Amino acid sequence: MPIVDDLIDHHCRQADDRPHQIFFTGDQIYGDDVADPLLFALTDAGDTLLGWEEDLPIEPSSTSGTVEFKPKHLEPGQRSKVAESLGGFTAGIHDKPEYAKSHLLGLGEYCAMYLFSWSQVLWADEFPDGKDICTQSKQANRWNKEVKTLRTGMFQMLWKARRALANVPTYMIFDDHDISDDWYLNQAWCLRVLGKPLGRRSVQNGILAYALFQAWGNTPDRFEPGQLGEKLLMAAATWSASEGTDSTTETAIARYLGLPPIDSTTGLPRFKIDSTTGLSQLNQDDDVLILDRDPFALNWNYTVRSKYHEMIVLDTRTWRGYPLDQSTSAPPMLLSPTAFDRQLRQPLKESNRLKQSGVSQVEITLVIAPTNLVSLEAIDQIQHWNLKQGKMYNNDVGDAWNINKLAFAKLLMTMFEQRDRIIILSGDIHYSSVVCLHYWKHDHDRSGLDAFEKPHVLAQLTSSAIKNAEWKTQLVHTKLKSLLPERSQDWAGWNHPPELLSVRSILGNVQVKSLPVPSQIPVVQRLYRTRSARSPWTVAVSQTQFLPDWRYHIDWINRQPAQTAFQFASSKKHNASWLKRAIDSVKLLWRNRWLQEGREVVGTSNIGLVHFDWSTQPDRKAVMQDTFWYAPWRGDRVVFSRLYASLELEDPPPPLQVITKSTFTDPN
Repeated sequence: MPIVDDLIDHHCRQADDRPHQIFFTGDQIYGDDVADPLLFALTDAGDTLLGWEEDLPIEPSSTSGTVEFKPKHLEPGQRSKVAESLGGFTAGIHDKPEYAKSHLLGLGEYCAMYLFSWSQVLWADEFPDGKDICTQSKQANRWNKEVKTLRTGMFQMLWKARRALANVPTYMIFDDHDISDDWYLNQAWCLRVLGKPLGRRSVQNGILAYALFQAWGNTPDRFEPGQLGEKLLMAAATWSASEGTDSTTETAIARYLGLPPIDSTTGLPRFKIDSTTGLSQLNQDDDVLILDRDPFALNWNYTVRSKYHEMIVLDTRTWRGYPLDQSTSAPPMLLSPTAFDRQLRQPLKESNRLKQSGVSQVEITLVIAPTNLVSLEAIDQIQHWNLKQGKMYNNDVGDAWNINKLAFAKLLMTMFEQRDRIIILSGDIHYSSVVCLHYWKHDHDRSGLDAFEKPHVLAQLTSSAIKNAEWKTQLVHTKLKSLLPERSQDWAGWNHPPELLSVRSILGNVQVKSLPVPSQIPVVQRLYRTRSARSPWTVAVSQTQFLPDWRYHIDWINRQPAQTAFQFASSKKHNASWLKRAIDSVKLLWRNRWLQEGREVVGTSNIGLVHFDWSTQPDRKAVMQDTFWYAPWRGDRVVFSRLYASLELEDPPPPLQVITKSTFTDPN
């Protein structure tokens, strides 16, 4: 965030060059992974500012009935078992309980987290020493280490983050960590957490804090007098005035926030399914389950429009579609069919109407999708392996769009119904990259195998994480990743029902008599192509061929060599011991510039500045992302790597060639 402040300062006299809008794509806070000293401060500040201490409900037992704890009774560093067993949270279940050791639970804690993240006002001059708080030396050492990280890694530059937020219009949307790791990841998570009083209360507290500190600023009109947002604010004030004892008002808050009601028989959250079952007349979502929600609940998705561009911000957490005929841990659709219509199709139609009436001249559509559409192939393979092993929470299996191919196919279809150019802004994956996707529809009004027309293009711009680098992404950041570069991909798809198939997966000598494609598509005997990436596809069929409705091609954009953006006074000390200097010399082998100039991604903490190369000529439209990061080889420099994606609409690929079974010969 200090880099944003530097960018504003650097371009303060050039209005066209300074940042115009900031979009946060999720995980603004980590409700599940909190430093112990920070939780110590958050609990105290939260109780003080609320003016009362919340009673956190615990699942009743046969002997003791309902037990209540106050946040201060659940000490920092001691919350893993409570969060997992009593709250149902999954943050610490993959052999890393330290992730949930100081999990946020109370409303005051969630609210204070935002105040501490965006301003230095409430920070104390000093934190207590670890030995005065912790009973064990190991915990005390960890406490002191976390204090040092908080002071040097966050607090010292927080004033610059605060100033940046005050000087640029800022928009936000949640992802899972704004509440807790794996929030609504799958149906099993919903049943596990929302079926426990502590889990449900904590989720409600997290969403309420989001409404106050993020959503209110995104859509202030929804909080005006007479709107649902005002009703939520009034209910929150009433509940607070009762010191958390007014159960009727608490239920009203849950309705406004969109939490599902609890089934009185099972004690579990209620779901809705397609109206043909007779269980729902409000949501017709084909064959997927969705969380039941009040029809007048607040919606968190929104659209920001200017004269020349529109930004459609998706809520891919609370409108998920969970498979009806699969296990409860199966990957969901990140948007249910109803959500596709409400969050994408309707805003696009509204923009068309405004353009036709002369109110708008929108030339480009940007979509905020908190999780990636296309990710590194290694990550996809890991997630598919975890999926086979049933380890859904290890690597957020189900949060990537392309894990549920049906949802991904529907996403592309919906966006390209009304737009020929789309830019996706995304995050979550802990690296920065740009991916270009060229898409061609089949014209069913034309006959013949070359009836592909209407080219479209999608550029996925990813900037992540702003402050959470991992060793895995720092590794693929380097030239070592160039030994295994990302391959181009080709896919084919059908509309009714939506289906998506990788061309590469059925190339060559592969019998594909059981393709999971719609019944009207005949059995394909063999599918292959020559070495050229854009060569014709050759298909052997035994009856009339039904061509795919669309196909697309994916390429990864290489980042340009880093350029210096800013230089500042170095705080490096030169009077270190000989051992420290020796260790630094070894680190330099890793930090040298040649190794750090990888090909495809920026894998260290970064922030992306998006700008456009625009022309009235269709073949001269492009989008650029300058990814800013701190140079490992020079501690006194901020550098940026440019990733340039052309938005030119390319001609369709070569046509499909069909041969009959009797004349088919093996290309090998």
